[in-house]
Amino acid sequence: MLLLCRPDEAAIRAPTAAKSITLKLLLDGPYSARFAGELAASTQGYFSSRIEVSAQPEDPDFVQNIARQHAIGVTSGQNFLLASWRGVPVTAFAASFLDTSVAIFTLENSGLRKPTDLVGKRVGYRRASEGDVVFDAMMAQLGLPRSQIAKIPDRDSFVALRDGEVDAIIAAIDEQPDPSSSTFVKLNVIKPQDYGIHVPGQVYFASNDLIHDKPSLVADFLQGLIRGWQFTYADYARSVPVLAGAGPAWLNSERLKFDLQQQRPLVVPIGGRIGDYDESRWRTLRDILLFAKLGEEGVPLGQVVNYQFLRDVYRRSPPFAAPGAWGEHK
Repeated sequence: MLLLCRPDEAAIRAPTAAKSITLKLLLDGPYSARFAGELAASTQGYFSSRIEVSAQPEDPDFVQNIARQHAIGVTSGQNFLLASWRGVPVTAFAASFLDTSVAIFTLENSGLRKPTDLVGKRVGYRRASEGDVVFDAMMAQLGLPRSQIAKIPDRDSFVALRDGEVDAIIAAIDEQPDPSSSTFVKLNVIKPQDYGIHVPGQVYFASNDLIHDKPSLVADFLQGLIRGWQFTYADYARSVPVLAGAGPAWLNSERLKFDLQQQRPLVVPIGGRIGDYDESRWRTLRDILLFAKLGEEGVPLGQVVNYQFLRDVYRRSPPFAAPGAWGEHK
């Protein structure tokens, strides 16, 4: 198997696969712990076909590009669903993060530890972002007065929080400073899923043409991906060095391990299966996007979300779902 990068990036070689089919896998973001399963599967030879992987951060047409290139992509559940509602011909077939990676952060010494504490406070956020949508849904579900919360746009950085420009920020868990960072401060973390907001965080999806014409290729990809995530979380001492060198630029090992630890419950939750999602999560995402008036449901969920690939993979490979299948994280 060969991991092919764009021409300006160094190629990463792994064992050659027997099949000659090349599949494009596009990442909606820079190489990081978010895509550890994909990178591990590529470098360890878990994919049965050649994979051309490229990171494409800040691409406003990311989902459309997947459809045009008959490829596989990974992006937020929100980006995927909004694009599919606009008629982009794509289908989701598994989750990367089973829950949103968004959280609300406050300084540890602030005393702000739960959603009710945020009433009357200043909250930094990004407009129309996943965090903005999830935060409003959480507050509405809890019956808390959003009108009494001062939401400050473009003040969602940890520097703004540390410097007292806001009392809380809405950000992804992998944006927080690690203990070795010069901007590190002790934080309280309010997680929306602890208050009943469960939505697919990151999802794998493919063009409808690929799903229809080459379903076995998608199934093989998913099986390799699950093995990649298992490798990632089986033993950090083994996986982190591999992952640190998997991208075109060497990733910081300590930062990588920190991010992997933070996101582990989203990838391999207790009692859950890697990649798995359920209809209730998608219904919740649909409802909060409609609540936020970000789009209209142009295509029913049943037409854009596929559960069969996951069912088939776990049926064919029962050890994948067995307790301890990914070992003990260290």
